[in-house]
Amino acid sequence: MLPQIETLSPSEAAVISGVSLRDVHRVIDEHLLPDSFYGPLQPRSFKSQACVFICFYFQAANRLTPEERQRTIALASQPSFDWKAAKNLVRDEFLTIDFAPFRQAVDERMLRLQMARSMVVSDPEIMGGTPVIRGTRVPVYDVAASVAAGIPLDRILAAYPSLKSEQLELANLYAEANPQRGRPRQRTAVPTGATVIVSGRKSRLKSA
Repeated sequence: MLPQIETLSPSEAAVISGVSLRDVHRVIDEHLLPDSFYGPLQPRSFKSQACVFICFYFQAANRLTPEERQRTIALASQPSFDWKAAKNLVRDEFLTIDFAPFRQAVDERMLRLQMARSMVVSDPEIMGGTPVIRGTRVPVYDVAASVAAGIPLDRILAAYPSLKSEQLELANLYAEANPQRGRPRQRTAVPTGATVIVSGRKSRLKSA
C-alpha cells in the first residue's frame, strides 16, 4: 500500500493540481482557499484535499468569475458535502458544478506522485545518501535531467539498462515535485550507473 501524502509543498501541490507553481503561490499569497486547506504546521503548505479546489479554481477561470469560483469552493468545503457520491454536485441558485472530473484528475496525479515517492530512496550507504531509484545506484535527478532535456527515452534506457520506461516518467515527476535547491553541479564525467554507448574521443591527426 502506497503511503498517503497529507501535507504538500507548493511544488507538490502544483504537480497534483495540474497547474503552475506560480499559480500555487498565488493561491497562498491571495488566500484564495478557506483557512482549513492550508497546512497548519508548515508555512506555505497545503492539506492534500486542497488540490481539487486549486485545480477547479484555475481550470474554471474562463467560465466563472473569481467570486463565483471562491463561493463554489466555500460550498463544496462544507462538512455536509458528499465527496463519496458519484457526482460531486454543488448547486448555488442557477449554478451547478460537478467536482467529480476535478477530483478524478487530482486522484490520478496523486497516485503517480505516491508511486514516484515510493520509487526513490535515500540511504547514507548508497551514493552517500543521494536520492536514487530503488534497487539501483542511479541518481533520480540525473535521470530526470535527461528526460527534461528532451533526450529520447530509448537513449536514456540504453544508458541506464536497469531502468524501465515508467521509472523514467516517475523520476521526472519526482524531480518536478521535489526540485533540487541551488545551482546544479556541472558534470565532468559519465553519471554513476550509466553505460557509455558512444565514446566522444577522437584520435589526433598526425602532423605531416
